[in-house]
Amino acid sequence: MNEKQFKSGFVSIIGRPNVGKSTLLNEIVGEKLSIITSKPQTTRNRITGIKNLDDAQIVFWDTPGIHKARDLMNRVMVKAAISTISEVDIIVFVIEANKLSGGGDDFIIDLLREANKPVILVINKIDLVKKGELLPLIGDLSSRFDFKHIIPVSAKKGEGIETLLSNIKDLLNEGPRFFSDDQLTDLPERFIVSEIIREKLYSRLHDEVPYSTAVEIEEFTEKESKNVLVIKALIYVERDSQKRIIIGKKGAMMRDIGTAARKDIEALLGAKVFLEVFVKVKSGWSSSDRMLKELGID
Repeated sequence: MNEKQFKSGFVSIIGRPNVGKSTLLNEIVGEKLSIITSKPQTTRNRITGIKNLDDAQIVFWDTPGIHKARDLMNRVMVKAAISTISEVDIIVFVIEANKLSGGGDDFIIDLLREANKPVILVINKIDLVKKGELLPLIGDLSSRFDFKHIIPVSAKKGEGIETLLSNIKDLLNEGPRFFSDDQLTDLPERFIVSEIIREKLYSRLHDEVPYSTAVEIEEFTEKESKNVLVIKALIYVERDSQKRIIIGKKGAMMRDIGTAARKDIEALLGAKVFLEVFVKVKSGWSSSDRMLKELGID
């Protein structure tokens, strides 16, 4: 009796900002790899999530939302998302069930036509609409592109995920195991820690302030004698007024951000953490190609 065929491949998750791509990735791998906030354009980098099955290994890439970018950082983010289309075996195109398809989706569909790759349409947030409301949306989109599958899901509630994985696996070819079977990502711990801190900034700050922040991990040291991880993080902002907001009255905002981040980091790494966070004004960092590369946003 022949052994069961092992399949593997790479899958890009693309879509407009805030459609739930990061929530979908986290639900698929069962771990919080991508930060989630209610604000659009939160994801800045390609985030790798690895789903290990008995007979398959699927490597997912969560990508920044594709939008009309006006500044350098957002143009770099969109370029990073679009570039994955040509590098993967399958594309998962995510839209929202509770919003009409618009020009942003038309732009992505044009990219998909050029890619000549199998595409699965995922209609997310089905928990926010009545089932009958999905039919016109499915009819409209299926008439505009030949999707291999159209799958309604609620990434937040975990509905439709098994169906999605099954359909992806059916489309994959036989292939090797690219990563060990207990690995969930190829991201370094330093990067994940910086993203956790940035998530706390987004959840606590308003208007343009979180978009003007970036996080750099300056120290990540294990003190074996004390059984503790020492982490020093630097938050970049563009103006003095933003620094004052992040620090808060008598340092209250900074303590809140640091405490919330430390708890999540300890839960993720399974270790006691000593976290120090500092704020530094770096005018124009988000429009500096050199700074973006140093911060890994490229």
